[in-house]
Amino acid sequence: MKSTLLALLATASLSLAADHPDTTGWKDLFAPDLSNTVAPGKWEYKDGILVARDHDTLWTKDSYGDFILDLEFKVEKESNSGVFLRSGNIKDTLAALEIQVHESADASKYGMVAAIYDAMPPSKSMAKHDAMPPSKSMAKPVGEWNHFTITCKGPMISVVFNGEEVINANLDNWPNVGQNPDGTPNKFKKALKDFARSGPIGLQGLHGKAQAPVYYRNLKIKVLE
Repeated sequence: MKSTLLALLATASLSLAADHPDTTGWKDLFAPDLSNTVAPGKWEYKDGILVARDHDTLWTKDSYGDFILDLEFKVEKESNSGVFLRSGNIKDTLAALEIQVHESADASKYGMVAAIYDAMPPSKSMAKHDAMPPSKSMAKPVGEWNHFTITCKGPMISVVFNGEEVINANLDNWPNVGQNPDGTPNKFKKALKDFARSGPIGLQGLHGKAQAPVYYRNLKIKVLE
């Protein structure tokens, strides 16, 4: 099992530098008045910072396939949110991959910040295949701004978190319903290999028992040809 997983990880390379891009000229993911969202609900921009006031997810009207999404986020104690990618059904949060935005971790085995929720933890350099990459948190303390660069290209998903690549995944390595490549179970009713490769992007609203706020800013997107 271990050798098989290492072989899968070895093929999951997007060959991107672990750095954050210059987003000059990139498109804003959300308009200042949120007019390009499905239903803004109680989300609002205040002084350039996007804040949720309830649990509703904020979805883009547009669908995105291959892209680079760059953003910053800040959490409070017990904040729990996430960035949904290429949703196949915005009424079902389990129809989209979620990159976790979290102050700590939740009940999921892979529920920590920067994880692909319930599917893959953030890890050290994926270029090292002589040992299983251990879980790693690049998170800054509560109240400080963190930086994500999320790249989706075909089956490949990459997350650079505060200057280090912590996710480099090939969704084709998830061919089984309810199971991750390392053998652990997940909650998804469809194999990640079969998830939509184009769809709206969303930000999860107030979530978890604490309903603690989370803050986003500088959300920029570049569509890849």
